Amino acid sequence: MLQSLKSRKLALFAGASLTLAAAALGASQASAQDTIKIGFSQSVTGPLAPNGKQALLGMEIWAEQVNKAGGLLGKKVELKYYDDKSQASEVPGIYTKLIDVDKVDLVVSGYASNQIAPAMPVVISKKKTFVTLFGLDINDKFKYSRYFAVIPTGQNTKGSFTQGYFNAAMKQSPKPTTIALTYADAEFSQNACEGARATAKKLGLKIVYDKAYPPPPKTTDFAPIVRAVKAENPDLVMICSYPLDSIGLVLAAHEVGLAPKMMGGAMVGLQATVFKDKLKSKLNGIVNYETWVPDKKQMYEGTEAFFKDYQAKAGAAGVDPLGYYLGGWGYAQMQVLEAGIKGSKSLNDDKIADYLKKATVKTVMGPIKFGNKGEWADDRMMTVQYHGITDAANLDTWRGMSYQTVVDPPSLATGNLIYPYDKAMTK
Repeated sequence: MLQSLKSRKLALFAGASLTLAAAALGASQASAQDTIKIGFSQSVTGPLAPNGKQALLGMEIWAEQVNKAGGLLGKKVELKYYDDKSQASEVPGIYTKLIDVDKVDLVVSGYASNQIAPAMPVVISKKKTFVTLFGLDINDKFKYSRYFAVIPTGQNTKGSFTQGYFNAAMKQSPKPTTIALTYADAEFSQNACEGARATAKKLGLKIVYDKAYPPPPKTTDFAPIVRAVKAENPDLVMICSYPLDSIGLVLAAHEVGLAPKMMGGAMVGLQATVFKDKLKSKLNGIVNYETWVPDKKQMYEGTEAFFKDYQAKAGAAGVDPLGYYLGGWGYAQMQVLEAGIKGSKSLNDDKIADYLKKATVKTVMGPIKFGNKGEWADDRMMTVQYHGITDAANLDTWRGMSYQTVVDPPSLATGNLIYPYDKAMTK
């Protein structure tokens, strides 16, 4: 009888345990069903981190605001991401894990061409819609129908980063006749330089130097590259680079005394506060691409409110204090995905993609309409020239427009080019 009583107690305990376990599982499943999980890789460490981390804060602000407003389709959003350490080799495994193990509902990209390209085969094989951030002409080789690029390059993708540089140069008198091209042997830089090369040939410029260099950490001394360029005495120097090599090349140019009529082009990194602080007066004269500046012409619905929120959070997050380069664009990237979800009333990748192909999406960085290959239908890239910067420049300097002039396109221009380069170096 005692044994029978023990057996009944064990059975009751086991039954209660099973009931509790089933309840916990049911609650977990219900919680999962009430959440939209959005997965991506992001460069939180490594050389791309200064840009990747400000994009991430923009994405997190978006999620916070959406959830405060009740979520999407009645569900809370959750951002699920892993650090790709600025290494392209980390990216495929991250997206495989996000989709197959974490079972995310949707994916977007992290920052940069070099990180987007290796994600594409995984995303395509899983048939996921892919809203990407600052990938230059990535879909040219893949031609994937569910790809949407948040980068204001328009249809002339490869040429867009440097077209404004050429527009400004060819308005000068006498017109320049020769050009040197130097670029990192990496996805973005190769694409940007390919576009610059095609434009130079179209304009009849003689290319006197055209060589790639291994990107950092393989290249740490940029002086030999600059000396080789200087030996050709070009009118124009076109540089297509990522942050660490952008800094190295500017410092080397000052060390060697390189002073063509114009220098710059598609130099990533100069837009970030940390790199501006490093170079300060050495930025003077450089003509480079930009995607957004705090000029009144570029204040759209929600723009000022976003940057106020971002800048209030930036210190605690340990990111770029202004967020002008990637913070706003990280937020806009998620606004595009939000528009696809709301517009299609679905989490289905096909339905989201179909909606985005037809929509014009309002974002804090301006309206976005997609064209062929998922690139923007219209170009909104800019070219700026830095000037008047002293070594006392600080955050208040970078916060405004006093040190930079938009020289192209005419519709967004805020002044004229100072030409040649050595004249701008002293102004």
